[in-house]
Amino acid sequence: MTNQTLSEQGTLTSVMIATDGSEYSDGAIRTGLALAQARGARLTGFSVSIYNPEYSTLVPNLGEEAEKRARQALQGFIEAAGESATTLTLEASDPAQGIVEGSQQAKADVIVMGRRGKRGMARMMVGDATVKVIGQADCAVLVCPRAARLWEKRILLATDGSPHSEAAAGTAGHFAKQAGLPVTVVSVVTSSHSKARRQEAEQAVAGKVERLKAMGVDVEGKIVEGRPDEAIVKAAEDVAADLIVMGSHGRTGLAKVLLGSVAERVIGQASCPVLVVKP
Repeated sequence: MTNQTLSEQGTLTSVMIATDGSEYSDGAIRTGLALAQARGARLTGFSVSIYNPEYSTLVPNLGEEAEKRARQALQGFIEAAGESATTLTLEASDPAQGIVEGSQQAKADVIVMGRRGKRGMARMMVGDATVKVIGQADCAVLVCPRAARLWEKRILLATDGSPHSEAAAGTAGHFAKQAGLPVTVVSVVTSSHSKARRQEAEQAVAGKVERLKAMGVDVEGKIVEGRPDEAIVKAAEDVAADLIVMGSHGRTGLAKVLLGSVAERVIGQASCPVLVVKP
């Protein structure tokens, strides 16, 4: 199952929360649990058993210890979701690879995870594993800061007319309709943009507004100016949006790059969850 179902039909049947047991996963557990409950979706708590077989001959019981740590990392999820909650662990030498494989086993429509984990450096706004998961996963990824909660005010959709933002628009519309929330559609221009580029931004917003209105969503559109990531975050704050939905790459995104720079910066700066969608 991929985010084709999520973006085009709005079906959300399986939510997977990835946790490493650190405080950086608190918002993901809280938000993912509330999302699954609100949508009646299957919920899976997941942790990676970090294991490199090359070291197994040097460290006794390395595999058993790795599995033990993974199980310990799931305790916060179990306490929040209940003892009967479904959990999953997988062995992997790379956390992101393990999370992606776990999402495939769980048939997840969305992976919910923190901005970074305990392995990330404090100076990094978005952890390496989070970036890799967004780039490699088949499904949408909901990235949550530590204080995140399920949205209940307004959704902000960032668009630039790219295929990625087209997919994001479908997902934003379904999420808004299900929760009964309004949507603000935003496209960013800069002082260096030509008149033609500004017109493209206006057309992108108008197209998304029309599409969401046809879905029965209360929606408004805005053109904002500034550095794209900063303008998107400020626009969300200005309209009191508590969920940002955007594509993983923009118009200038390179296919070989795991995550576009604008999306990564928005994730790092936003005080609310950011749902990243791919076509």
